[in-house]
Amino acid sequence: MEFKNPYYFLLLLTLIPYAIWYILRYKKSLPELRMPGTSKYRRAPRSFRMYLMPLPFFLRMLLIVLVVCILARPQSKYSWSNTDVEGIDIMLAVDVSTSMLTQDFKPNRVEALKEIAQGFIDKRPNDNIGLTFFAGEAYTQCPLTTDHAVLMNLYNSADNQMAAKGVIDDGTAIGDGIMNALLRLRESKAKSKVIILLTDGVNNSGNISPLTAAEIAKKQKVRIYTIGIGRNGMAPYPLPTGGTVMLPVEIDEQTMAKISKETGGLYFRAQKNTELTAVYDEIDQMERTKFSVQQFSRRTELYEPFAKAALLVFLLELILRIFVLRRLP
Repeated sequence: MEFKNPYYFLLLLTLIPYAIWYILRYKKSLPELRMPGTSKYRRAPRSFRMYLMPLPFFLRMLLIVLVVCILARPQSKYSWSNTDVEGIDIMLAVDVSTSMLTQDFKPNRVEALKEIAQGFIDKRPNDNIGLTFFAGEAYTQCPLTTDHAVLMNLYNSADNQMAAKGVIDDGTAIGDGIMNALLRLRESKAKSKVIILLTDGVNNSGNISPLTAAEIAKKQKVRIYTIGIGRNGMAPYPLPTGGTVMLPVEIDEQTMAKISKETGGLYFRAQKNTELTAVYDEIDQMERTKFSVQQFSRRTELYEPFAKAALLVFLLELILRIFVLRRLP
């Protein structure tokens, strides 16, 4: 802590004449009562009020000291500090086609992924993270940001049935999803850039093939971790009229593995909620890049504790003078 106006402490010199004045005045202000003799009162005990008589004076002295400290403006110091943190740029490319409503995950693949992605994002407070959605076409739901509360709000507010309702074209455009994420990472200056792509199907639409997109990612030094979601065999899919129908699960694992291998990432398969959580945990452990950040701390005013103490001292002195040490006129 330092003081913006330290010259105000010169006012504390006034406490010296004030103390001298009080001592001289105190002797003259003691009440007197004339009587023939005082021998019988010499051993009389002094009341607690006699001991409290000088207390208002000391409280007044303390009040002056606190007021001078407030005038001197106590502040915290400007400071620079170097901190080692771990952070990278990550784009989450998420399949939102109608097949993601399949209920082999609880409650379905889309909702399960939201919950697990929240945990992954919470563990990476220093990362720039963005979000790409793709079905038959791809678009950016959230650009790269360190404001993860905004990121999750945009993620949670997205309509899970946008492809089913025709808001975007249905299908699985894996290549377009990768390219959309790459466009967001193009201006990134991070040492490590990553795409985490999750899908439950086979590329069947879009303007660019997944392997071509992977080659471009490799040139841009972007690693792609691919995740195939869905259990083997058949899985229940909800019908608009109610009930479910069993549909086959088809994931192009060969292409997904090639994408990851081409870019230096890994391919994972998740068939239930716990496996998907484990996949994100593994990626979280692998993708850590340490760098030094210089942080600047601004000055803040610290007068508030002194002001509160001054008010308390003033009220205490007032109470003593009015109620405890009150004198008769």
